[in-house]
Amino acid sequence: MSDNRSEERRKINRVEFPSNTVIVVCDTQEKIYCRTENVSPLGMGIRVPAGTPHILNMDVIVVAETLIMYADVLREDPQEDGTMMLGVQARRFTPEVLQYLFDHVGD
Repeated sequence: MSDNRSEERRKINRVEFPSNTVIVVCDTQEKIYCRTENVSPLGMGIRVPAGTPHILNMDVIVVAETLIMYADVLREDPQEDGTMMLGVQARRFTPEVLQYLFDHVGD
């Protein structure tokens, strides 16, 4: 798929959703405090601070105010200000991920 078609697809059905967000990297349980920029039923655009470790191709749990998404990190786009935009694509919850969420609500 060409870059223009990929960019166009990412914008389809996306709505602005600026909110404080926490990403939990499933493999390491590392927490990354960041900001969601936009959201769709299929994914999110998330801005992470400068110096955030690379998490491309990792599965993560994203908690953004009223939304929780289990997702794969598909894109890391460095920004001029040193931050990085992540593109995440939703995955179906597994029993293990749901158990993690239930065990850690309120942490």
